[in-house]
Parts: sequence; C-alpha cells; structure tokens
Amino acid sequence: MALATLTARVDEKDKASFDAFCSNVGLNTSTAINLFVKAVLRENRIPFEIGQTADPFFSEANIAYVKKSVQELKAGKGTAHELIEVDNE
Repeated sequence: MALATLTARVDEKDKASFDAFCSNVGLNTSTAINLFVKAVLRENRIPFEIGQTADPFFSEANIAYVKKSVQELKAGKGTAHELIEVDNE
C-alpha cells in the first residue's frame, strides 16, 4: 500500500500536548492520526460527538419564555416601547 502525506496546521501548544498524550498512551502522532482516519472511514462519520457550547439564549427555559411572550403579543397583550439609544462610552 502506497503512503501519502497529510499536512495540517495546528496550534503549537496543542501539537505539543497531543504529542505528549500520544506518547503517554504508547502511540506516535502519525499512528494516532491514522487511527482517527480509519475510524472515520469505518463508521462513515466523525467518531465522536461534535457540539457547540450551549448558548443560554437557546436553553429550553428561555425558548419556552420566548414562545409564551410571542403568544401574548399575538393575543394583543404586548406594549410598544420607543427604542432608547445608548451612547457607548
């Protein structure tokens, strides 16, 4: 099997930490990357969950509050306010 080179740019500190981790578990960096590639190809997906730090705006409680507020507005229970401009100091 012919080998190819894969080049990726990562933060210098992250690379050092990754190299140290790999060494601590008995791997080298190339072997760890190959394990990742093989897992992706075998599972046809990224082999771990990728998420985003939860934005509190999208919490279940806030979404329920927003939906309730929208219903109140549609029912005519809202109050119109003028936009207040604030100078950034």
